[in-house]
Amino acid sequence: MDIFWRIAEDKIREAMKNGEFNNLPGFGKPLELEDLSHIPEDLRIGYLILKNAGYVSEEVELKKDLMTLEDLLRCCEDEEEKKELKKKLNEKLLRWNALMKKRNKTNSQALRDYQRRIDEKFR
Repeated sequence: MDIFWRIAEDKIREAMKNGEFNNLPGFGKPLELEDLSHIPEDLRIGYLILKNAGYVSEEVELKKDLMTLEDLLRCCEDEEEKKELKKKLNEKLLRWNALMKKRNKTNSQALRDYQRRIDEKFR
């Protein structure tokens, strides 16, 4: 396997030297690394697979945003910034509640119990 690695590295270096990577989208911009600390370790790979396949629901994204905003509010000392964070948190909570209300009308008790267990695991 070592020979294939070397061949690949040589090809990559040659392409870099020839400037073949200079016009790629996002060239020169920092990578956007996703913070997965809000997801339990045993669920992270599944989350990433679903997200990359386009199956992460709006609910999951909202839950992540809510948790982030709550953390920011706990750490924030500036009153003006706190006010802005509370406004954003309230908007997200309204959207979350609307989604949950809509969802609970169609879900069975078993699915609601499952959602509760997932929510508990994320906390």
